[in-house]
Amino acid sequence: MTGLTGCVPVLATASTFGVLRLRRSGGVRVRGRDDGKRLRAEELGADLGERATLVQFSSAFCAPCRATRRVLGEVAGLVPGVAHVEIDAEAHLDLVRRLGILKTPTVLVLDADGGVVRRATGQPRKADVIAALGEAV
Repeated sequence: MTGLTGCVPVLATASTFGVLRLRRSGGVRVRGRDDGKRLRAEELGADLGERATLVQFSSAFCAPCRATRRVLGEVAGLVPGVAHVEIDAEAHLDLVRRLGILKTPTVLVLDADGGVVRRATGQPRKADVIAALGEAV
């Protein structure tokens, strides 16, 4: 009986840790404005969209990055004036550090002037991206 009593707290702690880790690592977390951070077309290596730009930071071996590329491409094709720009995080470490990109995929939603309106990490759903664009356009 004593061995079972000692296992209960360990199992409870491990379960709590597992649930918290799952909630933090796999899903999309959205933050608001990035304190006036602004990106220019020269930094992105592509033109900004007329109304908004979806900037995706990716890495070579990131499976969710491929799905994110597909979702953002579809949204950019559906919403007039929206551009999708994908940036290789490893090749642009200075920009990654300046923007505080900690994992891939990270998506920034920029307004027409290049101001960061929203930020999300993880693989976004199409509906979430469209809703985030509502703040930019």
